[in-house]
Amino acid sequence: MRQKRSDRPSNINQAQELMRTSLVWDNHACMPLRPEDASFLPQLQDVRAAGIDVISLNAGFGPSGPDEHLAMLDSFTEWLDARADDYRIVLTVDDIQDARRDGKLAVLFDVEGMAPLNGGRLDLVEDFRRRGVGWMLIAYNRQNDAGFGCYDEDGGLTGFGREVIAEMKRVGMMICCSHTGFRTAREVIETAGAPVIFSHSNASAVDPHERNIPDWLIDLCAESGGVIGVNGIGAFLGGTASVTRLADHVEHIAARVGAEHVGLGLDFVFDLAELEAFLATMRETFPDDASFRMPVTMIHDQQITELVAELIGRGFDTPSLKLILGGNWMRVASQVWPTRLTRT
Repeated sequence: MRQKRSDRPSNINQAQELMRTSLVWDNHACMPLRPEDASFLPQLQDVRAAGIDVISLNAGFGPSGPDEHLAMLDSFTEWLDARADDYRIVLTVDDIQDARRDGKLAVLFDVEGMAPLNGGRLDLVEDFRRRGVGWMLIAYNRQNDAGFGCYDEDGGLTGFGREVIAEMKRVGMMICCSHTGFRTAREVIETAGAPVIFSHSNASAVDPHERNIPDWLIDLCAESGGVIGVNGIGAFLGGTASVTRLADHVEHIAARVGAEHVGLGLDFVFDLAELEAFLATMRETFPDDASFRMPVTMIHDQQITELVAELIGRGFDTPSLKLILGGNWMRVASQVWPTRLTRT
């Protein structure tokens, strides 16, 4: 793979064909966190139409407790199961392969932070996993019983955090360090003995935002066998969401550690009004007001083809692009997830 900018055309036809023949996995997206409101979920049809095979939906974040997370998982499950001709909740790699063969959108869930486990709720790890949670991150911006967030004075991974990591490994759940403090993330990687992911994080060398991660953490993630999923939120891309700016982050990470450690985790928020309400009212969780003074902009799944065309123009070859589109997430899932698992 040659890492060099090019003035060649967009290569959109080649990108469309590559999307058609590749597994495409967006490892983080945010539907409204309102169990009684399924009005946005039909937009998953647009995700599938964009050529996405696998998507991870957030079931909760930040300080939300176990009841809120379980209610969202129940709500998502009920809606998706009622439309089993179009969607499949996946727990294993075989589930993903079966969904793709049958033309269904494969859906997993994620939990952003271990706050719902506060108070020693290790039992929830297996419960979450059997409900379809494929990964859970350590801390969402702020400290919980397991570790520290990226806006904290970082005291590192706690003893309880080490217990949670051991339980995640036992049940077969990916360990994620997006939103997590850098010291805590380093200690997670040192402790895990398994691939650790940054599901939706960008490179601070390209844009020095607190949510982005330094090169030394990118290196450690790759050494663990993990993957960094690039994030499409404008505030973390340098101010405005653009395909070229997102490609800059892909290019930097791939040049640093290889294309085999880059993926997609766009973090698209389907209900922008809900996001703006969170930013306005959760000041402890979202202290970086400066990042969100401008209107929130985001890359969405329909733009992945444009991203692929941009990367082709920069010299990325087909094998590398197939890894970035979904092959890398599939590799980690194959290493971490169980081969058999039944839903709760």
